[in-house]
Amino acid sequence: MRAKGIAYDTGFVVDGRNSIDHLDPARLEFTAEIAASLGLEVWFSPYPLDLTLEETKSLFRDCAERAERLRAAGSEVVFVAGVELTLMVRGLVNGDRLPDRLGHLFADPRARMPEARDRLDSFFRDVVPRIRERFHGKVTYAAIPYEATVWELFDFVTLELIRSAEVAEQFPDAVRDLVAHPKPVAVSGFGCATWRGAAEVAPRSMEIVEPGGKRLDGVYERAEAEQARYLAEVLDIFDRAGVDSTFVHLFALHSHPHRLGGDPRDDLDRASPGVVKVFDDGHWEPKAAFAAVAAAYTN
Repeated sequence: MRAKGIAYDTGFVVDGRNSIDHLDPARLEFTAEIAASLGLEVWFSPYPLDLTLEETKSLFRDCAERAERLRAAGSEVVFVAGVELTLMVRGLVNGDRLPDRLGHLFADPRARMPEARDRLDSFFRDVVPRIRERFHGKVTYAAIPYEATVWELFDFVTLELIRSAEVAEQFPDAVRDLVAHPKPVAVSGFGCATWRGAAEVAPRSMEIVEPGGKRLDGVYERAEAEQARYLAEVLDIFDRAGVDSTFVHLFALHSHPHRLGGDPRDDLDRASPGVVKVFDDGHWEPKAAFAAVAAAYTN
């Protein structure tokens, strides 16, 4: 693999509230500058949530200018024109909120997934040239597999590929088939949570938190070794297949703190795919997955 990466959560704004309140509105540019100062390649990735298509276009234009300032100063920067947009923004699938859009899409996926993909393609044919007017580096989009979009507009094919028990046997061949694409392939958003059995249901392994996000919906055995083994295995598959860039999801999830003692349902970190555990006071410590990713990326 050429680029060995990990995703960093810089916060989401929902109903005017920032999920990481100690980062200001320029948080994405601020954290990108820190990464660039360390000599890292930056994949500058705005993540619009519940915005309209016009609001999303405006956000991309603003972020493209910010990313270009960083690139023009000498840093390696790739602009990511959103993530899972058919689900995350309004206007591609019916529904004002993510649960509404998910319900609409999966009520008739055979008909509605192609419709959503066609709308996404039209959106990108309009917005990507506008991004390139402002940003003069490489551009990609982080897609869900059903969104397989107009890749001729982009420099990388970037997909979320998450292995679960249902697809484990086919997974290596599917990755190799994807890498046969003429453009370099990046894999974004893969990982699993930190409870026993999470690797079997990896795409859904975070879905063990009660509504409201205060505690787990049951008692789950903590399993750092399983999370570490899962990441080591899929990274090996990606490396052997010739994937260009990988981005483990994710470094830390501040909304899911690790809590020692007491009721195990209060240990939200068991539902976190982070490779470090974050405590209520804000400090963090590595999990077993941290060492597993470090070892895979050192080879």
